[in-house]
Amino acid sequence: MSIQTVGIVGAGTMGNGIAQACAVAGIPVVMVDISEAAVQKGLATIAGSLDRLIKKEKITAADKDKALSLIKTSTSYDDLKAAQLVIEAATENYDLKVKILQQLDSLLTPEALMASNTSSISITKLAAVTQRADKFIGMHFFNPVPMMKLVEIIRGLQTSDATHDAVKALAEKLGKTPITVKNAPGFVVNRILVPMINEAFYVLAEGTATPEDIDEGMKLGCNHPIGPLALADMIGLDVCLAVMEVYLEEFGDSKYRPCYLLREMVAAGRLGRKTGQGVYTY
Repeated sequence: MSIQTVGIVGAGTMGNGIAQACAVAGIPVVMVDISEAAVQKGLATIAGSLDRLIKKEKITAADKDKALSLIKTSTSYDDLKAAQLVIEAATENYDLKVKILQQLDSLLTPEALMASNTSSISITKLAAVTQRADKFIGMHFFNPVPMMKLVEIIRGLQTSDATHDAVKALAEKLGKTPITVKNAPGFVVNRILVPMINEAFYVLAEGTATPEDIDEGMKLGCNHPIGPLALADMIGLDVCLAVMEVYLEEFGDSKYRPCYLLREMVAAGRLGRKTGQGVYTY
């Protein structure tokens, strides 16, 4: 199966990024969210991102116009009926994802594939709430989607070879580099990355070094392009905390215990770049 049409649920940071990647690759996409304001904000974000690529001479103005012409926005799931693949890119909340997936499952054609962009929730568990578990898969993009090459393709216990192969081929068509991952909490990248970020918060909480020196140490000592605390601010401290809580629950291992300082900052509403203050002030 060659995927020619894609639907996306969620016009936020990840959803609009995935929509842009599809459209730039020449794939028609329908981007759905709960309100017209949400989808228009997502579309404006895409337009701004394409403008930056024009300034960098990565694309032309004609390329931008063509990409935008391939993106349809909607507030109704009915407009996803013709999609061969629908990617759920909603907030990292299990109950919300289940509600969305069950609505989609009853609406889409029997042949349509479904994917979740979840960064931590079990693909096997999400697949089980649908009537097409063999056609369900994880497709974990990384932020910012238009720039990041990696896509984790996560196979649930029920995922068929045909579903995996079709989604992997789509990722490659988008210009991404896919890696295939077995279902497990955090998959590969976040399983390693988020505990590292959590440990950086412990180092900070213990007063071992300043935020700036912690980040500088990891950039220069490990050749990372960005330090773990600055990265946490970019991801969102609330997201980092939620992922650590999933690991603690799923593994039952105290090594995944979220740092008390991370909890405290989330409780204070200091979530990082999106609130203007996290470890750093923006």
